[in-house]
Amino acid sequence: MLVERIACKTPTPEEGQAWPFALAPVAQLAREGIELTAPVTFLVGENGSGKSTLVEAIAEAHGLDARGGRAGRKYGNDRPKTPLGERLRLDYTSVGARMAAGPRRGKRGYFLRAETAFGLMYAVTGLPGYWQDDVTTMSHGEGFLTVLDAMFANTGLYLMDEPEAALSFSSCLRLVALMRRLAGGGGQVICATHSPLLTALPGAQILEMGEHGIRDVAWQELALVEHWRRYLTDPHGYLRHLLGHDDADRR
Repeated sequence: MLVERIACKTPTPEEGQAWPFALAPVAQLAREGIELTAPVTFLVGENGSGKSTLVEAIAEAHGLDARGGRAGRKYGNDRPKTPLGERLRLDYTSVGARMAAGPRRGKRGYFLRAETAFGLMYAVTGLPGYWQDDVTTMSHGEGFLTVLDAMFANTGLYLMDEPEAALSFSSCLRLVALMRRLAGGGGQVICATHSPLLTALPGAQILEMGEHGIRDVAWQELALVEHWRRYLTDPHGYLRHLLGHDDADRR
């Protein structure tokens, strides 16, 4: 592992009442910090719970651009850090500290952010240090897999924000295998996701974020797993509340 704890400088009383510090998970982070206990950590929770905000701030604390990309390369030098990124601190392991203390170009890692990934992919395709395949001729899912295969290869800190957005079921399985390989090779992954498939990775730490704050949860106890299980068993039980009985029965 490279990072063993995430800490945050205490916000002022005024900041504590504003976004993002008013979010229960961020407020808990500021009070207690977060202990990372496995090479792969998943952040899960409803939209607006702070998952993306936290993974962006972790990226900035490691010297990555909050909009995505690889370590050692900034895509918007005039862009200030996010409010949480300004205050976040990563406590590295001895291995991580050696990497973090070196020159910026010596850092290893990548931030794959679904919202901005396609723009970055098109901008850097073919440049030295990236991939040579032309992602403009690929589907979004194929482009994601090209980035993953090329950039998630060495020991480093790899951050992802909802990578499943462009991936099929089988492609998500490939991503699970890639995460396992990175963890086994000394790398570390922190991933914000809504996917019960990804979070099923054996040995991963799962942090559920919500109004309760942040808590470690076993995969089978996740709310998202329970909802998917119930929906796939009986879609009508959910759809009848949205579509009405007649429309739901026509599925």
